[in-house]
Amino acid sequence: MGRIMAFDVGRKRVGIAVTDPNRIIANGLDTLLIHEVLPYVRTYIEKENVDLFVIGYARQASGEDSESMAYIRPFYNSLRNKFPQIPVEWVDERFTSQLAFRAMIDGGLKKQARRDKALIDKVSAVIILQSYLEAGRSSF
Repeated sequence: MGRIMAFDVGRKRVGIAVTDPNRIIANGLDTLLIHEVLPYVRTYIEKENVDLFVIGYARQASGEDSESMAYIRPFYNSLRNKFPQIPVEWVDERFTSQLAFRAMIDGGLKKQARRDKALIDKVSAVIILQSYLEAGRSSF
């Protein structure tokens, strides 16, 4: 069984999380500038077996697409084109940034560490992946 890799796509950065080989635990992997992600993924999948990509689908509280989808969709398309052998699924990512921030507070991180947007992006990717795992399928 291969890993599942999740992405929290932002305007500039992408938080990345991955499961363990048994798909039990979601772990933060990295946060990269958006143009660095595809080469990073290529290198990663040369070393590790990845069966599925999961991307956060940005919606407003009302359920309508968020403006963020303007840069998330091109990332999704690039991922599908570069790695056609790996399926890509959507997961509703509403409130993941707030949940990530809350998790960092609950985890005892100091205020200075909580200002690290790269860390928030990585934790958000973990939350997206964990919600996928808990649902047992796409929550989209």
